[in-house]
Amino acid sequence: MKLLLTGGLGHIGSFCLKKMIQNHKIKKIYVIDSNKSERLNSLFNLKANNKIYFRLANLKNKDSLFKLKKIGTVIHFASMTNAEESIKIKKEITENNFISFKNIVNFCIKEKCNLIHISSTSVYGSQEKTVDENCKILKPQSPYASIKLSEEKYLQKIKGKINFVTLRFGTIAGVSNGMRFHTAVNKFCHNAIMNKPITVWETAMNQYRPYLSIKDAYKAVLFILKKKLFDKKIYNIVTTNLNVKKIIDKIKKNTKVKIKLTKSKIMNQLSYHVISKKIRNKGLILSKKIDTDINETFKVFKNIKTF
Repeated sequence: MKLLLTGGLGHIGSFCLKKMIQNHKIKKIYVIDSNKSERLNSLFNLKANNKIYFRLANLKNKDSLFKLKKIGTVIHFASMTNAEESIKIKKEITENNFISFKNIVNFCIKEKCNLIHISSTSVYGSQEKTVDENCKILKPQSPYASIKLSEEKYLQKIKGKINFVTLRFGTIAGVSNGMRFHTAVNKFCHNAIMNKPITVWETAMNQYRPYLSIKDAYKAVLFILKKKLFDKKIYNIVTTNLNVKKIIDKIKKNTKVKIKLTKSKIMNQLSYHVISKKIRNKGLILSKKIDTDINETFKVFKNIKTF
C-alpha cells in the first residue's frame, strides 16, 4: 500500500504518520506539508524504516504534486483549521484550503487515486437536539466550516470521476508530535497547565458539542483503508458529545482551574449532539475516552512547574 499524506506535520497528520510507520501493509508514505505552522519537529527521530518521503511544499501550487505516481490513496489532512480565527483571515483561509483541496482532487482523478477527505462536524453549525448525516439544513458559522461544506458539495457534484469517502471529524483531543492548542479540549488543558484562566464563551458552558479522540481519528482512517470504503458517502466520526462544564470537570481531576467568560463572533444559544451510527453500522466502533486524552496531555507536561 502506497499513501500520500497531506498535512503530515500537523496535529492529526503527525499522529497518523507515526502509527502508519508501524503498519507492515503500508509500504511507502509520501508526506507533503507547507510547514506553515512550523511543525518540522513532527519528523524528529521517526523510526521510518525508509518508508517516509517528505516534500516541503504548498498544495496551492499545482507543481507541489509533481512526479508522484502510483499512489493508492490520498489522505487529505492539510488545512488551516482554526475556526474562530478563520473569521479574521477569511480570504486567506478560503484561498489556501479550497484551492489546495481542488488540486488534490484533480490529482486523484488524474492518477486514479482513492481519496479520504477530512471534513468537520462544524458544518452542522447551529442545530437543535441530535443530528446525523441525513441533516439537510447545515449552518456553518465560520469560514473554515463553510469551506469544508463547499468541499463536500464539490465532491458530490463530481463523484462520477473519483472514488472517495468524506469523514466529518469532531473537535480533536489528544497528544501528538504536531499538537496544537487552539481547539477546545487541548486549549483548556494548555491554559490549566500554564496556570492561566480557561476562557469560555459566555453561552457555551452547557452547550454540547462533538469531540473526537485523536486515537479514534486514526482508527477511522485505518478502518477506511482496510475496508476500502470509498463509497462516496459522508460519515460522522465522533467519540463523544460533551459540554464545556464536563470537560472542565475532567480537567479539574488533574489540577485547579480558573475560568474567564468571553464573547465570540461564532457563539450561539443551541446545544446539540452529533451521532456516528452510520459508520458504526459499517463495523467501526469509536471507543476511546476523552478523559484519557486529557490525562495524557497533563502527563507530557508533568515535570513542568509554572511560576
